[in-house]
Amino acid sequence: MGSERTTIGGYVLPENWIARIALIWSGNAVSFIAAGAASYACVWYVTVATGSPIMLALIYVAAFLPLGLLSPFGGVIADKVNRKAIILASDMTLAVSSIAMAALIFFTEPSIPVILAFCLVYGIASAFRGPAFNATMPLLVPADAIMRINTLDGMLSSVSVIIAPVFGIFLYTTMGLQLVLFVNGICALASFAAMLLAKMPPMQAAAADLGVVASLGEGVRTLGGERGLLYLLIAIVLCMTAYGPIDSLLPLVVSTHFGGDGYTASLLAAAMGVGMLVGSGVLVALNLSRGLAKVVCGAIVLAGVAIAAAGLVPSDLLLLFVVFIVIVAIASAWLSAPIVTLLQVNVAEDKLGRVMGLYTAAMGLTMPVGTLIGGAIAEFTGFQIFFVADGILIALIGLAVLLNKKVGEYNRSILPEESEVVEG
Repeated sequence: MGSERTTIGGYVLPENWIARIALIWSGNAVSFIAAGAASYACVWYVTVATGSPIMLALIYVAAFLPLGLLSPFGGVIADKVNRKAIILASDMTLAVSSIAMAALIFFTEPSIPVILAFCLVYGIASAFRGPAFNATMPLLVPADAIMRINTLDGMLSSVSVIIAPVFGIFLYTTMGLQLVLFVNGICALASFAAMLLAKMPPMQAAAADLGVVASLGEGVRTLGGERGLLYLLIAIVLCMTAYGPIDSLLPLVVSTHFGGDGYTASLLAAAMGVGMLVGSGVLVALNLSRGLAKVVCGAIVLAGVAIAAAGLVPSDLLLLFVVFIVIVAIASAWLSAPIVTLLQVNVAEDKLGRVMGLYTAAMGLTMPVGTLIGGAIAEFTGFQIFFVADGILIALIGLAVLLNKKVGEYNRSILPEESEVVEG
């Protein structure tokens, strides 16, 4: 009995829990890479076809706005019905729609409306899949490994960021956008198959039988009861809103300021993936059980400083620009896993889906809102002034939340037996 591994909620895991996680990840891996390749190919098509920050912003809005609007409802559903079924339905939706759009492009030609449709479907599927998947993870992983597993999940995304842009540009330039979307659909089917084969544990607690609005209200009250965690989330939302236009402008910056082509832009994206991988690797090696709030605040400050510095790079120093953007990527890896872990540890299982839905919604809304506003500002100021001002703003937000005493309470250990230890 001493060798038994239990989850945060006390569920006893089978001995093959690692194999089950590996099966799920294998499906996610191919799906992440293919979706990243398709997304990057679409972004580059819009970059070349229009050269407009506003059009690039519109693509990001189409992808992230459904995530922001629908994720709260996805979280409500995740607390009431079979979470595995939600994940399977989302994967199948993405697979069918991608293959259908690939066929449409094959018989017609690539167009902005088709790309917008792809982004919309992807955002809708993610709005339901994300909360269900994140709320399921605490049922699959031992309590003492949850931080490491969340970080490994981030590393998987990082690997896809490294491979996907080059893969997407290769398929796009050699075979056309339709092949990229077709491959994405096939890989989504692979993710569906892996999840179908994985045996999932039952929910230990079910949400009360409330209406949608009442259920969302309960999720908001739950998050409001964790005041320091709420402040930390607000800071992340503000910073991601400010960062949204930075991410959307990178291909255009490479093309116009540095005179690069599609492969140059894809290599920058791959370098960002390497940075995320390095950042995630550090967290995996440390496997932190305390001080997670400090990690998040420090990452925000570091990202802001690096963005401001990138805005000062002249057009003949592309390599230096890449270095600063890689630092931003490293810092971004220190945001996701700690905050998701803090939510999973501090929120009850029967409310976790809704809280994760609210978190996913907030993240989804930050990108379109920030990208639209920032894209419009950058159209007039130019990217350099915008990067400097935006980076300073992000760094100041990080410093402010770092000094908040309520946030400091979440530097305590995430392990139950050590939870009484608090750092200021």
